[in-house]
Amino acid sequence: MKKITSLLTLVFLLLTAAAQAQGTIRGTVVDGENGTPLPGVNVVVEGTTNGVSTDFDGMFTIQVVENTGSVRVSYVGFAPKVIPFDLSGQKVIDLGTIKLEMDSDALDEVIVKAYSLAIDRKTPVAVSTIKAETIENELGSQEFPEILKTTPGVYVTRGGGGFGDAELRIRGFNSQNVAVMINGIPVNDMENGNVYWSNWAGLSDVTSSMQVQRGLGAAMIGLPSIGGTVNIVTKSTDIAKGGNVMMATGNDGYTKYGFTLSTGMLENDWAATISLSRTTGEQFVDATTIDAYSYFINVAKKLGENHELSFTAFGAPQRHGQRQNRLLIDDFRRSPRGIRTNTDYGYKNGQLVNYEDNFYHKPQISLNHYWTINEISSLTTSVYASFGTGGGGGIAGVNKFGKYNTDYRDEEFAPVNFDQIVAENKALGAATSAETVLRASRNNHQWYGALSTYNTELSEYIDLTAGVDVRIYKGDHYTELTDLLGGAFFLDNNDENNPNKVVREGDKYNYYDTGYTNWAGVFAQAEYNKDALSAVVSAAANTTYYKRKDYFNYLDSDPARETDWIDFPAFSTKGGVNYRLDDVNNVFANVGYFERAPFNDAVFLNFQNDVNADAKNQKIFSAEVGYGFRGDNFRADLNVYRTKWSDRTYTIARTDQNGNQQIANILGLNQLHQGIELEMSYRPIETLTLTGMASVGDWKFANDINNVQVFDDQQNPIGDPIDVYLDGVKVGNSAQTTFALGADYLVLASTTVRASFNYAADYFASYDPTGRLQPNLPQTWEMPAFGLLDLGLTHRFEFGGFNAQINANVFNVLDTEYISDAQDGNNSVAETALVYYGAGRTYTVGAKINF
Repeated sequence: MKKITSLLTLVFLLLTAAAQAQGTIRGTVVDGENGTPLPGVNVVVEGTTNGVSTDFDGMFTIQVVENTGSVRVSYVGFAPKVIPFDLSGQKVIDLGTIKLEMDSDALDEVIVKAYSLAIDRKTPVAVSTIKAETIENELGSQEFPEILKTTPGVYVTRGGGGFGDAELRIRGFNSQNVAVMINGIPVNDMENGNVYWSNWAGLSDVTSSMQVQRGLGAAMIGLPSIGGTVNIVTKSTDIAKGGNVMMATGNDGYTKYGFTLSTGMLENDWAATISLSRTTGEQFVDATTIDAYSYFINVAKKLGENHELSFTAFGAPQRHGQRQNRLLIDDFRRSPRGIRTNTDYGYKNGQLVNYEDNFYHKPQISLNHYWTINEISSLTTSVYASFGTGGGGGIAGVNKFGKYNTDYRDEEFAPVNFDQIVAENKALGAATSAETVLRASRNNHQWYGALSTYNTELSEYIDLTAGVDVRIYKGDHYTELTDLLGGAFFLDNNDENNPNKVVREGDKYNYYDTGYTNWAGVFAQAEYNKDALSAVVSAAANTTYYKRKDYFNYLDSDPARETDWIDFPAFSTKGGVNYRLDDVNNVFANVGYFERAPFNDAVFLNFQNDVNADAKNQKIFSAEVGYGFRGDNFRADLNVYRTKWSDRTYTIARTDQNGNQQIANILGLNQLHQGIELEMSYRPIETLTLTGMASVGDWKFANDINNVQVFDDQQNPIGDPIDVYLDGVKVGNSAQTTFALGADYLVLASTTVRASFNYAADYFASYDPTGRLQPNLPQTWEMPAFGLLDLGLTHRFEFGGFNAQINANVFNVLDTEYISDAQDGNNSVAETALVYYGAGRTYTVGAKINF
């Protein structure tokens, strides 16, 4: 009933407000000196709080309720312009190209360089940009990276379907090999390179712009980036005074509400922004419950004409249920819950228990200083800290939760009966260890860093940028017993200092170690820009230091419990050229080589202090050429790329059918990723915008590996060394062919409807390389191609004297059943593959009032 009431209220607001809207104003802001687009320019309707910022291509779109008035276009470092408008019954006014002339201050240019942003028609990289407006209107209940699914070369999967469990893949490389930066600060995990999107769930509310640089990218710091770089820039002094309140509802009880408040730039040169939100409900998959908060605080102060300090703190404490275990396709077909089926939960005393869950809080705090030293030099410095705490749930002891085990389920695939397990543990008595308990794998960390970038003009046409990048990371890893399930205690024999350890709730057991990862790097870049030619060349050097301390596998008196520091020096170099053939055509090319230290699990084997003497830097060579067209109504980008990844270290940790741990370390793997990408947009009439993209990739392993030894958890070899046959095998779990078509149509002066269709094919299951023991085996199982249709509506109107809007989105409108990712099985056929199905039809409806 509450859902129906909410929907009726929103529809009523939509219908009663339609006549109040007037129209839309568009335009593109460029540097008057060289014609390059200006990102982050403020465009505000004078006398109101209605304002937007230009995207990385210098473009803006603003809805207005006034029939006549003026917009003020301002950008620090340039003289502002005031431009009148008169709708005169029109739905859309295009102000065309707005040229801003340079002023004496160039602070925003400093900020752009600090964030490593690419500039359209100038920076020689393949880049796509997503405006805050797009995120606000189209994201809905999707995962944050899903807003990128219409970007060439990008594939996003929700994994098991839990909140924040999405994974972003670019050009066939997973999140470990895609650099993610927030306000210029890297957030990939220091030990394994992963990005956990549930930690950043609130970013969608405060993102000013988002940029995806595919391939080498424009980032100058040494990053674990092979596939590309994602730059997320949050709102700061660029937004006008005011704020908003919002509320959204969706399928399966999804609810989100929150507010954002900003002072704008005050007369005393202070500015502050705060944003809070909460999300509850469930995802499409059964029992994937959500209880998540997010907060964002930014305080900035301009100190005279040449300095700005900006303090930012944000985080997203959350807990959500997960579906960790894939099922056979036949399992989903037999289950009464179909593709929603989740076997990783049960009930205890009538309360839902997600024994596979995730809980984490990773606040990030940073202080940025932007300094325009003089007319030709500037310095930006960021110091930051992050403190993560949390982990993921699971079971320990006797596994009574098998999906086919009806002893503890009413039927196959039904929820687990925890009350029965509690009764059995209690029956064992106070002197006997519990048989089955719940645990959490904890991963707490402390991360401190500093990044400083200096920029100066060496001559009229050459800029030099140089800097340092320092990071210190400490991660504590252990298992915590979270629920004895009625038992008196739990026995564990994995602590050498306390054999037959009696474990109770809250105690550490099974494993406990600390990993230390330090990083020190320097970088330099020279940029040439004259007339139609832009060129860059850069070099970087860094060293990654690892150390490990193990509290359980070694006696306290054993010197081997703590390793020495192990270092991996690396360097990189890259260069590129962009040439503007004329006002609408440009071409670019880039080439680069870089090395990357192996991750923690390739340095220390067997989850112990066993140093891998064969670990070596991975080597990446990449080259790309591209063409861009920028007409009045048509835009297009075409890129061709080739990336070779050599000396990859692939560590396999698995459990055999008897529950015994097996480990293999594959060294010297090579991969080849190459392809072609096309992205375009076309506006045949003022009220209609058509978009499209296509990406065709060929991503595969490029060699076989001989003499791979598999070990047990005591470092004893299992059998003879094996040969692994991978040459020509496709990279798994990333669709190699994708295309998308989209349309945005302004049906009323302030009402936009949109449609988006995404297609994915040439999509292969992931696999265990040590299972490919014979030459000429078939390719891994290829998942069926699929296409998904999304529809949306945005309506802006005046409500009680405030600007307001309604966003409605329906995802997978046709309720298409599709496999979102898979693990290959015997003989690489559909019948043996373990899979996740993607979400069926879902929806969100939200309202926001701006003040």
